[in-house]
Amino acid sequence: MNRRVVYTRGGSPADVLTLIEEPEPAAPERGQVLVRTTAFPVHPGDLHPIETYPGEAADPVTPGIEATGVVEAIGPGTRVAPGVEVGGRVTVFPQPGSWSQWFVADAEAVVAVPDELPDEVAAQMLANPLTAVMLRREAQEHVAFGYDGFLVQTAAGSSVGRLVTGVAQFHNFALINVVRSERGAAELRKRFPDVPVVATEHPGWADEVRKAAGGRPVSVALDPIGGKMAGSLVDLLAPGGKLVSYGMIAEEPISVHASTLVSKSLTLRGKNIISGWPSEASPERRASDIATAKQIALALTEQFDVAATYGLGELADAVEHAVRPGKVGIVLVRP
Repeated sequence: MNRRVVYTRGGSPADVLTLIEEPEPAAPERGQVLVRTTAFPVHPGDLHPIETYPGEAADPVTPGIEATGVVEAIGPGTRVAPGVEVGGRVTVFPQPGSWSQWFVADAEAVVAVPDELPDEVAAQMLANPLTAVMLRREAQEHVAFGYDGFLVQTAAGSSVGRLVTGVAQFHNFALINVVRSERGAAELRKRFPDVPVVATEHPGWADEVRKAAGGRPVSVALDPIGGKMAGSLVDLLAPGGKLVSYGMIAEEPISVHASTLVSKSLTLRGKNIISGWPSEASPERRASDIATAKQIALALTEQFDVAATYGLGELADAVEHAVRPGKVGIVLVRP
């Protein structure tokens, strides 16, 4: 039997998610790969569609976008990525409906896992590293970035934030990290002692950022929060600066007066790794980005923290933990 996580209406994930049992999936068709799941991450972004789902679903909906597992079968005549074979370990992204013991995936989304990586890292090998790659590319498009300008990122203690820091250090980019609490700042300083960290619990945190920049311009800001935080970042940006928004943690909208955008010639850019990357990138770019994501996972393995691991029967606890303030690392579920 196959146990699958589903919901039929919107609401709190802990309340509306449930498990159903059904027969194992049929043999994969051309262009498909059958995967037996060994672990999947609970990304905060997985939960937003559940909370905002409108009305009642005609059929049960399975959440999830990323999972790692073992290939059980490959559809006839299917072209697969190098290293993908029956019995081999793979990670799949983006794969809607991956919160299941078994699932049939689009072959283009299936990537072989390096032998050196345990399941705990393999389960988060693509979504977050590819987000870091996407954000680095957005930052590098700014003419001053990498030369004179500073990069500022909020939620720097998050899984993505730590990878962005590691990538920035590798490429010798000037970076200032911003976190919510001094406790989080202290933890981040231990990981990356050479990167300035500012805590927003300090009333004058924006001036601390300016001081850390030492008079150099803040050219690019990366922000998954939105709301008032995004407005504060706009104030920090130098003329010609760029704000990249890639998350929706804050409930309130971003409020920026048009005069600020016009007078400072600012650019506001929204990015979404789930829908944007597959549709915007060419096959060659996707292959290159996936290879880079693997290298990030291999080089920064110690940054792929796991906050906790749960079973399928502990879903309510898992989704509550995934959004818990102060959490460090990804919450994993092992079917």
